[in-house]
Amino acid sequence: MDTDTVIILLTITVILLSVVIITMLAVATILLIKVRKIASNMQQISTNVAEASNWLSPFKVFAALSHAIKRR
Repeated sequence: MDTDTVIILLTITVILLSVVIITMLAVATILLIKVRKIASNMQQISTNVAEASNWLSPFKVFAALSHAIKRR
């Protein structure tokens, strides 16, 4: 094998590996951004569920109902 051929093949290999590594880093970054957005949405959803379950507690429902009846 010629020395020039070996250098060309090694150069092509290095370029391909660089492209693959850059692509993998970009994909990992995009996935982390999406996971962060999902985690943020889950935090908001859990807060909303906590507020709804707190509002729908039997004591609060009956207290609001009795307060509404007393106001009339």
